[in-house]
Amino acid sequence: MFRKIYIYALGAIFLTVGVLQAQQPKVEARIAGLEGNAEYMSLLNQDAQLQIREDSIVNAVEQMRRQLREDPAKRQQYSQDILQLESKIFEIRNAKGRLIDRINTIEQEWVLANLNGAAQQPAGPVETSPAAVPDSLKVRNLVDNLYFREHLPAEDYAALREAQKQELQAVDYVDRYFANHSTLAQLAETYAAVQTEPEAIEVFERYNALQGLNRALADSLAAVWNDIFDNKSYAYGYLLDKMGKEEVLAREEEALSEAARQLTALQGETASDAVADYFLRKRVIVDYEAAVAGVLALDAARDSLRGVAAQLESIDFRLPRIEVAERYFLDYDSVAILSKQMYSYQKPIPECKVYANGTIYRILLGTFNTKRAAATFRGAYPLCYQINDDGKWCYYTGGFATLAEAEAAQAMLKKHGFVRPEIVVWTDGVARNLSLDSEAPKIVYRVEITGTDALSDDVKQVIAATAEGYELSRVGNQLFVVGTFVDKAVADRLAEAIRLADAALELKVAEIAE
Repeated sequence: MFRKIYIYALGAIFLTVGVLQAQQPKVEARIAGLEGNAEYMSLLNQDAQLQIREDSIVNAVEQMRRQLREDPAKRQQYSQDILQLESKIFEIRNAKGRLIDRINTIEQEWVLANLNGAAQQPAGPVETSPAAVPDSLKVRNLVDNLYFREHLPAEDYAALREAQKQELQAVDYVDRYFANHSTLAQLAETYAAVQTEPEAIEVFERYNALQGLNRALADSLAAVWNDIFDNKSYAYGYLLDKMGKEEVLAREEEALSEAARQLTALQGETASDAVADYFLRKRVIVDYEAAVAGVLALDAARDSLRGVAAQLESIDFRLPRIEVAERYFLDYDSVAILSKQMYSYQKPIPECKVYANGTIYRILLGTFNTKRAAATFRGAYPLCYQINDDGKWCYYTGGFATLAEAEAAQAMLKKHGFVRPEIVVWTDGVARNLSLDSEAPKIVYRVEITGTDALSDDVKQVIAATAEGYELSRVGNQLFVVGTFVDKAVADRLAEAIRLADAALELKVAEIAE
């Protein structure tokens, strides 16, 4: 059933591509005057084609995700095919980013060239009264109105023009950030579903790469936006101050103070403080520009800016934080006593694998000055060895996720004649012999949850199901704790389950000495 759906989804994608090749999507120039630029219009067509392809694949992925939830038995196959389609989405978005860079460059060069052309034309005397600006010079783009060229110092006007040109770059950074954030959410879901270590490594590497790209985009946005905001604010403030429009300046200061308060309240709560800052101050500057247009009687620009303000209000920029904890695929195994020897010269006892991350328990059967034959260990299987810092050979059996499993195996081995099997735990690559640590302080663990004033019902249900019998309590402001746990592996599993239920929460498995 799934294979039919997958083939159908891919067929729909290729059919869409075929239709696009037969009939070009109808596009319009984003800036009047560029309709005759063949390269520009071709780039817009390519961008439209890529968008349709992306939408088709996104729809196919969503259909597969629904099937995955309905048929979890085929989780591995679904995950593999979703991963393939997400790779195509990633490639398409990279291609769109390159196209947008070139489209923006053409638009910026055209605007600058036409501005220079207007500046070279002889200009008649212009009255300093805003109401005296001729209707023919009132255009929808505020900065393109010649009033600014006539009444700003040349250096400040050039900076204002550059700031307006950079607006397109800021929008491009935001668009790419939003698209990447959507992909990150999909990768987080895929990462939780994959069943094999190679798949997990591939998805996690893509997740980290995309997170790094978004951090770079946020940094670039912050740099560009600060430059835009500073130059525009200075230019408008300069003109309003000369005109004595103190009430407009006062409203601007008040609006900025409110935006700063909102940003402080949101810090650390969204995917990016830089993106939140952009939208909060962008709303302020657009309202400011609309007020400036009103003062200068530039009705077309004012109406256009009011439309931009309405669009900004409709955008939800409070993107949730997406944090994925790395999964560790440790090879756990039980212990058996076999009558037939499983190790030989051709198949020797392997060396114990030490995992850099995660927790695993093993049973130490003995420590020897020299290498020992498998027959020494009375049929215990599986076996592995490790040479310690003193050069002695340590032989282990089994591999367990929890202390309870290790204790059960220890008891079973004692019944089969092993005099002193000892439990050794490796936590993030560091070993500790629990049987010899009876005098040492007892280490326990608890799961700490922050980032919210109240836990959702879904999270509470996950805690009840995963940590039955363990206490959930509130400790101070925005801090909840579950535990304590004797076994770190159990605490880790609970933290991962909570993270899947609510990715916005901050989780920590804390170690406590009793």
